[in-house]
Amino acid sequence: MHIPPHDNQNRPIVDADDATVPLNYFNIVKLKKGDAFEYQVPGYETCIAPATGTVDVDVEGVGFAALGNRRIDVWDGEPEGVYVPSGARARMVCVSDAAEVFVAGAKFDEVLEPFDVRADGLDVVQYGSDDTKTHRKIKHILGQKQHGKVGRLLVSELFTVGQGGWSGFPSHKHDTDRLPDETRHDETYNFRFRPNYGSGVQMLQRVDNEPGEAYHIMDGSTILLDKGYHPCCVLPGYEMYYFTILGGLSQRSLVQYFQPTHAAQLDTIPGIKDMVAKFK
Repeated sequence: MHIPPHDNQNRPIVDADDATVPLNYFNIVKLKKGDAFEYQVPGYETCIAPATGTVDVDVEGVGFAALGNRRIDVWDGEPEGVYVPSGARARMVCVSDAAEVFVAGAKFDEVLEPFDVRADGLDVVQYGSDDTKTHRKIKHILGQKQHGKVGRLLVSELFTVGQGGWSGFPSHKHDTDRLPDETRHDETYNFRFRPNYGSGVQMLQRVDNEPGEAYHIMDGSTILLDKGYHPCCVLPGYEMYYFTILGGLSQRSLVQYFQPTHAAQLDTIPGIKDMVAKFK
């Protein structure tokens, strides 16, 4: 499902118990200096991750000052985040001139402890190559390093390296719990392009080697992925970024099932097996 770019007025783009991705929650909060925003999502653990700007965050009385360091866009510095336990009340106050803040969530009942993730807590992996048109970098905010501190939520930022190329390839899916081959993880993307008038395509193939769907994605597009193989690409001459939310049904670690038709490509893309191992 494609949700076109729009002003959501600080209301959830993907609310609790969404019909397409019930394991996910997603909001974009836009604030000006001094503005405050408070939220609470029963049954969902969340992560506050500024796209741009800086906010002070309070989670049930636990403070995290000066979260976020990017001024221009998502390419301007490293991501940061604050983990908010399931159902906890969180409040953010904008301390920069303006801020755009992603709030990512996954369904999870157990209440854990809040914590922050700064640059030294990121899991970063770069893989692919210019020759294979798959060169990209992934910055995990809630990744492998936080595995024992989070329930079922994975939060990452994905960047194409260079201009043009493919991401999410070889095509894969994760819509069915059938260990050890695959896990059920609902997934939500929010895309950005540099320059911001760039665009790309999100493919979705429900059945291996049969016709599927394609969506024209633009700066601010949101994609909801419930099932199927889902590679995406960016037009030549542009860079693509997407904020990624994964919520597991029964476990946090993601097991991707690669599309049989294209699985042999795993042996042609440098570093891809390291990328797979980082989604834990």
